[in-house]
Amino acid sequence: MEDLKKLIREIPDYPKPGILFYDITTLLKHKKGFHAMIDRLCGHYEGHTIDLVAGIEARGFIFAPALAYRLNAGFVPVRKPNKLPSKTAKISYALEYGTDSMEVHEDAVEKGQRVLLCDDLLATGGTAAAAVELIRSLGGVVEGAAFAVELTFLNGRAKLPGIDVFSLMQYAK
Repeated sequence: MEDLKKLIREIPDYPKPGILFYDITTLLKHKKGFHAMIDRLCGHYEGHTIDLVAGIEARGFIFAPALAYRLNAGFVPVRKPNKLPSKTAKISYALEYGTDSMEVHEDAVEKGQRVLLCDDLLATGGTAAAAVELIRSLGGVVEGAAFAVELTFLNGRAKLPGIDVFSLMQYAK
């Protein structure tokens, strides 16, 4: 995946001093890089039964619809509170600096549907774990969790036990 990593811009001290930010917008605008990323993410799940791909707001919305299209599945947005027009299921979860919440339409996932969770980045795993819990609360079966980038030094996959976690690019620090 080094070819894709070369397309990611690294920005030191953003959003605060001591943080190295991996800016994927430079990869997204590169047509061959973007195609390769989607192809490789989908390649991992070919042969799996995927009914829905759930994308976590906001950058998960970039990848999840493309994966859903390629995997012949539907797309479900997992949104910040008060963004969805119909009845929602909601979950609140802890962050390293406070709490946050996310919602999904109550009828977005039917009991037994196989769902692939998708986001751009796996860091501490709190957001992904909350999304898994939300999907399961609606009766969905989480088939896997796909990420473009994983910050392995934060050990986020430990919060996703029993789930096939797949990330294209890993950063150890």
